Amino acid sequence: MTATQWHPSEDGINFHTRKWVKPEDLNANGTLFGGSLLRWIDEEAAIYAIIQLGNYRVVTKLISEINFEASAVQGDLVEMGLTATHFGRTSLTMRAVVRNMITRKRILTIERIVFVSVDEDGHPTPHGYTDITYNRDRMPREHSATGSIRIG
Repeated sequence: MTATQWHPSEDGINFHTRKWVKPEDLNANGTLFGGSLLRWIDEEAAIYAIIQLGNYRVVTKLISEINFEASAVQGDLVEMGLTATHFGRTSLTMRAVVRNMITRKRILTIERIVFVSVDEDGHPTPHGYTDITYNRDRMPREHSATGSIRIG
């Protein structure tokens, strides 16, 4: 596969990241703490939204019902995948799937995670996109913390 080719997984997920389950990620039962996993998903979803919406200023608006199907233990490798399912005027809706790479079981699915593109005052702002990008062409060139300093 060349750098320009792209193929979705069997779940239709097109953005993957992996985490190693460490002791600090465990709950009292010795399994992956749901809060740790949700933090990872929210962070990855924010990164995905930044790339898709071309704006460093994105906020989580909604995370729908979470269906936990399995878990993970210390040392397991967890794979998270996201895909955009809908572009609104100011928002992006995506779907998440998380799998345990060791047991090959699906840990959870989240059918809807909604992020909103906001301006410097925190108000929703139109982003102008209607489809998924697989490149970094929408990556913002200016970081909110650096002001007018151009990145890249």
